[in-house]
Amino acid sequence: MIKPGEILSKLNRLVFSIILVGYKTCDPSWYHPPRQQAFHSLWFISKGKGEFIINGTSYPVEAGKLFFFEPGMIIERSTDPKEPLEYYFIRFTFAAAFVEKDQWNFSKEDNIDFPLSGMYNLQNPPQAVNLLEQLLDLRKRRGATVAMKQKLLFLELLFTIIQDFRSQKALGNTTNAIDSTVDYLTTHYNEPITLQGLAEQAGMSVSHYSRVFKKFIGYSPMDYLLHVRMDRAKELLVLSDYKLKGIAQSVGYQDEFYFSRIFKKVVGVSPTEFAKRHKTKMASRRTR
Repeated sequence: MIKPGEILSKLNRLVFSIILVGYKTCDPSWYHPPRQQAFHSLWFISKGKGEFIINGTSYPVEAGKLFFFEPGMIIERSTDPKEPLEYYFIRFTFAAAFVEKDQWNFSKEDNIDFPLSGMYNLQNPPQAVNLLEQLLDLRKRRGATVAMKQKLLFLELLFTIIQDFRSQKALGNTTNAIDSTVDYLTTHYNEPITLQGLAEQAGMSVSHYSRVFKKFIGYSPMDYLLHVRMDRAKELLVLSDYKLKGIAQSVGYQDEFYFSRIFKKVVGVSPTEFAKRHKTKMASRRTR
């Protein structure tokens, strides 16, 4: 779970240098295959939809999402061709320089964990966008004054992000977090999904996420996933001519026998019996 106070304390020990600032409008076929991240960078999504896969975990991408990437991450990126992504990005470096017990302490970037990593949601994006636009305006200018202003704007941006996290905590962003993972489950049900991964996307501990999810949805997260998969399997059994193995794989199960046992436990009949009953009903309706 995000702890704004702890993040702010760690950021207060750092000094920053901005390497690159920009704004990207993706074409419908935009795709970056998996590659290792070389720099620390911040991306803020302003428009469109897509998917980022970070170290094997898939994240839905849409306007308002904020990403912090760090060296060593393996990242795959793609856009929705119907709603191409647009985003701001900042590449930066940092070092630790702070006073503690009247002594200066210094440390290079390679020896420090940056306190922000992965995906976050911003509740009030306009403030961040205003600062990002100001940083964009400075990108082609040079000089000591510009460099100082750039650093100040970046610090203000980080502070704005932390204040946004604080507001979310105060006002409660629980519903949005749960809705986000429900959307993820309904579109990625055929992929390997773990409770830990869902909790991380929601920014909660596993136990807290499980309690809140059940309170709002009525099922535990993994039970909800199970029912989504079974509902999709029912559709395929009745409306397609796929073999059982193909249907099992299309809803996230590699073992068709395990799928059959789970299906019967949830639905009450085997997949074969379910398909037979419902295809017979459909045929009888057509002949009336």
